[in-house]
Amino acid sequence: MDLIKIGKFIAYCRKSKSITQEQLAEKLYITDRAVSKWERGLSLPDADKMLDLCNILGISVNELLSGEMIDMKNYEKKTEELLVELTKQDELKNRKLMVSMWALLIISFIFYVVILLLAVNTLEEGVLLGTIICVSTVVFVIAGFIALKFELDAGYYECKKCNHRFIPKYLDVLIAPHMCTTRYMKCPECGRRSWVKKVMSKK
Repeated sequence: MDLIKIGKFIAYCRKSKSITQEQLAEKLYITDRAVSKWERGLSLPDADKMLDLCNILGISVNELLSGEMIDMKNYEKKTEELLVELTKQDELKNRKLMVSMWALLIISFIFYVVILLLAVNTLEEGVLLGTIICVSTVVFVIAGFIALKFELDAGYYECKKCNHRFIPKYLDVLIAPHMCTTRYMKCPECGRRSWVKKVMSKK
């Protein structure tokens, strides 16, 4: 997805409607800096703003994400290309979340072990040692909860029985028996429990 092209297209459509960045920002209840970032190709509009932006500019979401007006003859082809591109972007985002999860777990585990070893080998038994052990344990547990949220947000879980891919609730993932990122959970589609594996895309 070409953010620069999309940004120039947003700017072109805005100017053709004789709307300033400030006026567009007001209509969307955002800052003019956000509009400026879109038009410079630094970011994309959030999903909840895309439809409103398209309505104001008189374009379709497909045209917005393509960064150009689409001829009706090519509309279906462009739609397919966009869906493929969005799927790739989603998969890349999910993979980054999984990398973040593993990085957080490994770094927090190393930090935890190092702190414990230093504390046990340099301090005598007492309140200070107990406090350091408790605090470092709490930090490690919190890191684990955050890492689990990264895992949940990254992609889907695939049912072994019916191959349905779904996103469960955080609590369901938290209490489910697991082996790494494969968890024993109930599928909302077939209602059966199985070892559901982590996958990066919806299909």
